Amino acid sequence: MAIQELISQAHDYLVGALASPTEIGALLAAACAAGLTISSSFVKTMVPLRWLAVCANVGFLAYGVLHPSYVMALMHGVLLPINCMRLAEMKRLTARVHAATSSKDLSVVWLKPYMKSTRRKAGEILFNKGDQAEHLYILAEGHVEFIEIGVVIGPGQMFGEIAFFAPDKRRTLSARCAEPCLILSINQSTVRQLYFQHPAFGFEIVGLIANRLSADVARLQVQLTDRAALA
Repeated sequence: MAIQELISQAHDYLVGALASPTEIGALLAAACAAGLTISSSFVKTMVPLRWLAVCANVGFLAYGVLHPSYVMALMHGVLLPINCMRLAEMKRLTARVHAATSSKDLSVVWLKPYMKSTRRKAGEILFNKGDQAEHLYILAEGHVEFIEIGVVIGPGQMFGEIAFFAPDKRRTLSARCAEPCLILSINQSTVRQLYFQHPAFGFEIVGLIANRLSADVARLQVQLTDRAALA
């Protein structure tokens, strides 16, 4: 009996709904939103997932307004701008990565919004050779010296990236502030989170690291050629 009553109620509701254009629109909006929500369960990456969430929010919001169901309208009215904001953040990140790769910008300054800023004193050791690499760094102000090889880098340079992505994650050199410095750092957890939000981020940042390694190799080859010519 209970099942028959439910079927009867559903039939009566559909008959009444189909008699109203507004209610038909509400039902179609809800059906589309439900379909998008179900589809999101099969999506593995964050950008398409956010797009589906935005579209589903629009559908449920339309249903809430047309039906009307003010609780549903209020809930998805709040969720819609949040999902739009998160989607915009991911798109901006992707655009920054692509722009940096296309322009051969090796400084990775576009990562600054995701990095922590700290001031370090002159002579302070940032890391020692053999330490576990937990952070990737960008030098914003000052100069940093790599003690074992006597190389000094200036503002705008990324450093510590080799060990950061190496299998053993061990520092191959020691880094010391040659003067008061402003250091930007990003940890493994944040990089991993950015990667899972948008896998293209991982491929692009690997490309940036490869570009830096290529530039280092080319610079070393020039130095070796100059030394050979002088000899």
